Amino acid sequence: MKRGLMLAWLFLAVLCAVAFGFVTGLFNPDEKVNGLWLVVAAACFYVLAFRFYGRFLARRVVELDDQRVTPAHRLQDNKNFYPANKYVLFGHHFAAIAGAGPLLGPVLAAQFGYLPGFLWLVIGAVLAGAVQDFIVLVASMRRNGRSLPEIARDEVGVITGTTSAVAVLFIVVVALAGLGLAVVNALYRNAWGTFTIAMTIPIGFLMGFYLEKFRPGRVGEMTAIGVVLLLLAVVAGRIVAQSDFSGWFHFERPTLVWLLAGYGFLASILPGWMLLDPRGYLSTFMKIGVVLLLGLGVIAMAPTIEMPRVTTFVQGGGPIIPGTLFPFLFVTIACGAISGFHSLVASGTTPKMIARESYAVVGYGAMLMESFVGVMALIAASVLVPGDYLAINTLLSADALAAMGFPTERLTELSRLVEVEIAGRPGGAVSLAVGMASIFSGLPGMAHLMAYWYQFALLFEALFILTTIDAGTRVARYLVQEMGGRLYAPLRRFTWWPGVIASSAAVVGAWGYLIGTGSISTIWPMFGAANQLLGTLALCIGTTVLIKMRKARYLWITVGPMLFVGAITLTASYELLMLFLNEAAAAGDSGQVVALYLDAALVGVVALLAVIVLVDSVRQWYGYLVQGRPFTSSEVVFGTDMAPLGGGAPAGREGLTITIDRCC
Repeated sequence: MKRGLMLAWLFLAVLCAVAFGFVTGLFNPDEKVNGLWLVVAAACFYVLAFRFYGRFLARRVVELDDQRVTPAHRLQDNKNFYPANKYVLFGHHFAAIAGAGPLLGPVLAAQFGYLPGFLWLVIGAVLAGAVQDFIVLVASMRRNGRSLPEIARDEVGVITGTTSAVAVLFIVVVALAGLGLAVVNALYRNAWGTFTIAMTIPIGFLMGFYLEKFRPGRVGEMTAIGVVLLLLAVVAGRIVAQSDFSGWFHFERPTLVWLLAGYGFLASILPGWMLLDPRGYLSTFMKIGVVLLLGLGVIAMAPTIEMPRVTTFVQGGGPIIPGTLFPFLFVTIACGAISGFHSLVASGTTPKMIARESYAVVGYGAMLMESFVGVMALIAASVLVPGDYLAINTLLSADALAAMGFPTERLTELSRLVEVEIAGRPGGAVSLAVGMASIFSGLPGMAHLMAYWYQFALLFEALFILTTIDAGTRVARYLVQEMGGRLYAPLRRFTWWPGVIASSAAVVGAWGYLIGTGSISTIWPMFGAANQLLGTLALCIGTTVLIKMRKARYLWITVGPMLFVGAITLTASYELLMLFLNEAAAAGDSGQVVALYLDAALVGVVALLAVIVLVDSVRQWYGYLVQGRPFTSSEVVFGTDMAPLGGGAPAGREGLTITIDRCC
């Protein structure tokens, strides 16, 4: 049995290597690659990484132990802290981290060719993104579910903690505004999509009460009910859109902003089991189902990748992303390989719901699944003819694109098939939907349903993004309460309703205002750079956590990706700063000047905050590793008898703090 298993893993490794050979052009370099090879290479790589590298991290590095009692049990309040079913936990975590980034980022980055984005997605996720998510999740779980800035303050110091808190709160609000704007644009005057998205809220309530109150523990029954109702909502959406009731769900942008803000506020204050978790769990089925269906479509259709491996735009001057491949490829793919936003979910809602320490592997596995979503999005964009892809994602004319060497071929035909004029719709969403619809409609019996698949793909994108907004708003609420609690102690209590309502309203008001005023037109590249800088900070704090776990011999796990991502994002921040300043100077007296200078200031401030955190952390590491300075750890560890095994104080009461003479 053991020998057979070893042979199976060896076969998978060989298949992975062969697939990478075709993808990179090692085999048949002069021929266009088949999309099937990208799916095989990515899937095999993820499975191997989870089985070997993920297990190494769980068993050797952080040493997950189910004998330790998690905060979900010790601090259970059935609102924020409670033990969740492991499948529901995965559904919530994946739904919370998988937003617009893995969908739109790879599509926009396809401008440089499919190969650079593909390699960064798969390798970056395995060695950087999944490592960050997993280490931060474990660190938070063992510190009563505390947020990343609070962990930084306890483990590194006041300077890093305060700096991280300011940077994190800014990035979260900007991220939620950017994601919210994408949802508003997707649902604007779209009765079908608005109806289906709206129906997921009562369905989520029903699932939450069914599992918590009506039939506790019956996850299978709850899942079946939710999936059936979701499919009915998707089908009914088109019926409603074509009926006299369509006006009830046909909204203008301002109305959608208010509705979205109301949903975010509601999801952030209600108990997690009531709406947040079941709705995220429900959304995960659609997300994973569509991604797997897309993968099967690629396998069945074996579409040719029309985009070249590398385009002439790697040197800069591209019509979508004007910068060079380094560093803008890495910040454009904002979430598919590594995302600082994930560290907020990993230290926000998820660690408060882990029933057993071994369940923390969802932090590693969910990131690999998100990366696979990014690969599917890249394939969907790359099956389009390069000229058609550029015509959709830019405002350039067909003649201008032809002069650049990228003539359009099927643009008119595609517009007719999806029943929408698709030229000149930048942002990535439309080109992704067209690519997905092209793959789905190629399946047997689906050729006449391309318009349906196009709308379904847009709905899929909106649902993907919306589930990040609700969890992100809740995480931001935790951050505001933790920061405000240092000035007014009752705010630190997550169950104190005045603090919950006030902090939630402040967060929702901030990102709702940004969406409503429409002042975030340049926010995506800024968010991409800031998001990756937050990833650098998360890896930096994770390094300190490993040192205090006496795991200094494993520091290469976090330090390596931290240095690489840090170099990329600091370079991108500098180039964005200069870009905004130059555009502001060229704008003259136009109304964009103030916004451009504000964008430049925000990018500069976030980069400066990141440098402060890195310098302060390196100073601390030198003291621990070289000078042998003793340190304290805020880790809280309780055994099954609820007796403290060591660590800091549980939330809301006194405890012991370990003083360690040397790290190793």
